[in-house]
Amino acid sequence: MSVFLGLPGASPVPSVPSVPDRLSVLYRGPLASCNYDCPYCPFAKRVDPPPLLREDRAALGRFVDWVVETTDVRLSILFTPWGEGLIRSWYREAIVRLSHQDHVDRVSIQTNLAARVDWMADAAPTAALWATYHPGQVTLERFLARCRRLDEIGRRYSVGVVGLPGHHEAALELRAALEPSVYLWVNAAEGHTYSPEEEARWTALDPRFGDSVRPHVSFGQPCHAGESAVSVIGDGTVRRCHFIDTPLGNLYDGSWRQALRPRPCTNRICDCHIGYVHLKPLGLYDVYGPGVLERILA
Repeated sequence: MSVFLGLPGASPVPSVPSVPDRLSVLYRGPLASCNYDCPYCPFAKRVDPPPLLREDRAALGRFVDWVVETTDVRLSILFTPWGEGLIRSWYREAIVRLSHQDHVDRVSIQTNLAARVDWMADAAPTAALWATYHPGQVTLERFLARCRRLDEIGRRYSVGVVGLPGHHEAALELRAALEPSVYLWVNAAEGHTYSPEEEARWTALDPRFGDSVRPHVSFGQPCHAGESAVSVIGDGTVRRCHFIDTPLGNLYDGSWRQALRPRPCTNRICDCHIGYVHLKPLGLYDVYGPGVLERILA
């Protein structure tokens, strides 16, 4: 017996959520090693064994292939490794390859700039770097040499520091030496309470410091995460963001597509930039514009 949909009395056809025209993807593979030993970082001087490095390389290769093949949506990619990715050749190669894909709007990575940046000349201008200066781990001259090379080859980047009291003088020197067009951001140090005077000093360097200095009450708030932004780990598990563990599906079986939709945040607070930047009430997409993933102001 045939059923004609749309006739009076017929049951409505369930709608299938559509994939947004643009999707931001934050990718984090198994890599957790770093060549720096910053006292405020739990991954300082951590060394990944060769089997884990091979696993990370294979996982990244699979992800890059997925991006290349997924041409029905415009993609922006931010690599957020626990450790330092650019000292590994496969991250550099991935950024260059993805930057030349017509459907990739942006590709960026969080980095300490320990590695040389000449390879960025092979990347398209869609590639950018989110760099962090760590006083005590590298000289200012060496760090600035990387920045100046990026300026020479015309690649976009932001630079930031952790707002510890002992970093303020170095941050002032950094600001004075950078090109005026380069955004210098400051992350509030975890566990540090800022007096009004301290907050004012850091805000003089970064007008957006107030976004970082106090956690944002996020419970029940609308967020782009899970709707037009997702996080992905090495095995392809897709989550709304790095801070909500509930999976939405898997990147490689397509189950993520049906899971995208507007959702309120389920966490009480959000205190990390890669999380709260997606909270809709904060309006930070307007502040950063197309540079939202690489933390470059509009």
